[in-house]
Amino acid sequence: MIVIDPVGAEAAPALAALHRTALDEPWSAAEIDVLLSSPGVYALSASLGGQATGFILCRVAADEAEVLTLAVTPAMRRRGVATALLDRAIAAALAAGARALFLEVATDNPAAEALYRSRGFVEVGRRPGYFSRPGGAVAALIMRLDLNR
Repeated sequence: MIVIDPVGAEAAPALAALHRTALDEPWSAAEIDVLLSSPGVYALSASLGGQATGFILCRVAADEAEVLTLAVTPAMRRRGVATALLDRAIAAALAAGARALFLEVATDNPAAEALYRSRGFVEVGRRPGYFSRPGGAVAALIMRLDLNR
């Protein structure tokens, strides 16, 4: 069973370690700590069988929310962890008064794009050359979820 728990700045080192395993451009514990100490920012951590498997970091400002990052360790992908994290983050954004949730996803990440589309996100823009890759930068899709459905 996937267990989702809210975490605070004290979890920054553990979240940074997860981020390193999951993403090409990981954030440091200090960067995550600064974010978690900012108004409107919240993090949810996922574990499966007692093992930390991923987290989502979001920010709510006025009536809009944003997914800042979503990371799941490669060995634990395709087990519903990202879906569980995203669903809880959506519920938290709605509870905080957000009317829309935004995110950016790399165009070379079709699995993540499919996850977001399955939850109702739609493309509302693009940022050319947004994500760095060894072979060259790739665009980001800007996606939006209407929380007033």
